[in-house]
Amino acid sequence: MKVGDKVQDLLGKDENGKEIRRSDYPGQGIILYFYPKDSTPGCTAEACSFRDNLTELKTKGYQIIGVSINDEKSHQRFIEKNSLSFPLIADTDMKLVGEFGVWGEKTLAGRKYMGTFRTTFIIDKDGVITHIFTPKEIKTKDHAMQVLAYLDTSKQ
Repeated sequence: MKVGDKVQDLLGKDENGKEIRRSDYPGQGIILYFYPKDSTPGCTAEACSFRDNLTELKTKGYQIIGVSINDEKSHQRFIEKNSLSFPLIADTDMKLVGEFGVWGEKTLAGRKYMGTFRTTFIIDKDGVITHIFTPKEIKTKDHAMQVLAYLDTSKQ
């Protein structure tokens, strides 16, 4: 997916097995962020950044939705441990990471493996991607502030 593409309505199932659709948030944009793994330091920092700035993001007309390939039980523990108040899609079939092009070969300490690239898609109220934060741009502890700065300077 790239800037200008329209996102399908059905995104996936959340931590409770409920289908999450763009149409569940009429008149709102979506900040769809992909992260590698529940309860790791960087992913926790990023989720907490969104949690702590959720009111301001919602005031600007945006809903936060996280996505990882972890299962529903893992998401439930992650949400409970960090008091998250936004849905996390359990993309266990890796359909969404594939569609959005955020799955691929990564390297850590010289070891190659397949994983999710930390990426955030800003989707407007019409379902069109207006901006993509790439893995190199994202600062996990301050990511919500990066998104807010983008929203403040863009013509959303």
